Amino acid sequence: MTSISICWFRRDLRLEDNAALYYALKSDYPVLPLFIFDKNILDKLPKDDARVTFIYQTIEELKKELQQQGSDLLVKYGEPEKIWPEVLKEYDVKEVYTNHDYEPYARERDDNMAEFLSSEKIAFKTYKDHVIFEKNEILKADKTPYTVFTPFYKQWHAKLNDFYVKAYPTKKYFKNLLQTKHLENPALKEMGFEKSKLDFPKISYKSKLDDYANERDFPAIDGTTHIGLHLRFGTLSIRKAVRDAIEAKSNVWLSELAWREFYMTILWHFPYSASDSFKKQYDKIKWRNNENEFKAWCEGNTGYPIVDAGMRQLNQTGWMHNRVRMVVGSFLSKHLLIDWRWGETYFAEKLLDYEMASNVGGWQWAAGSGNDAAPYFRVFNPELQTKKFDPKFEYIKKWVPEFGTKKYAQPIVEHTFARERVLKVFKEALSTS
Repeated sequence: MTSISICWFRRDLRLEDNAALYYALKSDYPVLPLFIFDKNILDKLPKDDARVTFIYQTIEELKKELQQQGSDLLVKYGEPEKIWPEVLKEYDVKEVYTNHDYEPYARERDDNMAEFLSSEKIAFKTYKDHVIFEKNEILKADKTPYTVFTPFYKQWHAKLNDFYVKAYPTKKYFKNLLQTKHLENPALKEMGFEKSKLDFPKISYKSKLDDYANERDFPAIDGTTHIGLHLRFGTLSIRKAVRDAIEAKSNVWLSELAWREFYMTILWHFPYSASDSFKKQYDKIKWRNNENEFKAWCEGNTGYPIVDAGMRQLNQTGWMHNRVRMVVGSFLSKHLLIDWRWGETYFAEKLLDYEMASNVGGWQWAAGSGNDAAPYFRVFNPELQTKKFDPKFEYIKKWVPEFGTKKYAQPIVEHTFARERVLKVFKEALSTS
């Protein structure tokens, strides 16, 4: 039996510029790429989850690329802790290479895998690939993590140089892939999923970068890059995105890429913030959590047109414009006094580009409970947001065709009343801390 290395793909679904694959291909053994459809994650998802379709289609493309090199991708379905012992029976594995993942479940999974592989005398080597800077690479002078974005970004930007954004030349070493016959894929249906009808955005953002700073806040304009999905699953290298931002002199887009890393750093250092308020006193807030109002918000029937347009865009496409995400987040947590976690969970189910760190960070920002958050007394006025960012109601009319007619819902709550109510509730909770 040939001794091999395995490169375990997770959220880095590309062959080019992939850190773990590069180091695996430079190892002493031929490399077999592996992907596991993880039941621990999949069992919690709806059966028409579009992200599973996206991953599945991407896996099929990866297999084709690898087959052109005389190799293939081994695809398994199950719980990683059960799959790995099976793989070790099939192959003589000497080393396993993979890229870091920063979410709580992934950290626990990788700790367990490291322990198991070590007991089998197999090296488990992991690399930074998903971000430019991670973990403890950007710290304050006293070695504690930044909890405010601006000083974090200053250091992130100052540290950025060619070394950190250079691509890993994986193609040079494709000859070191394990030569193997075609390997079977489990079918989507076997895993209990059906093919989604949603469209997935293509990676084509360069033409947007010149006008990004001026157009990104207007939801009726297609002015954003739509690459969240591709960064989430690693079909686009973050190093390439950053190089393109620098080349286009698009500092605003560069800072957006850094926000993503800021939130990942927060999740890494403060894992409790995935489910509890970053500012702990905010866990004392007495949420109303009215289920009928939550349902109206989910369905886009609140009587606030910009909120409803955003929610319907999300429900129909799996994506929502970033400016509108802030408006609907503020509306749920402040106008309706519904726990931000309800909204975070709904987004986690619906967003194609769902990324735990950014989603939790964004929701806590909107609710006022996060690090570097909007202060609790800042309550977005949906009407003013509309005047500023959708003055001709183009976005609203696209998603809420009955807007302006008698068929359109009456406002679920009056703005001034809602604002006074949330200020009172928040003040009471925070004054007792």
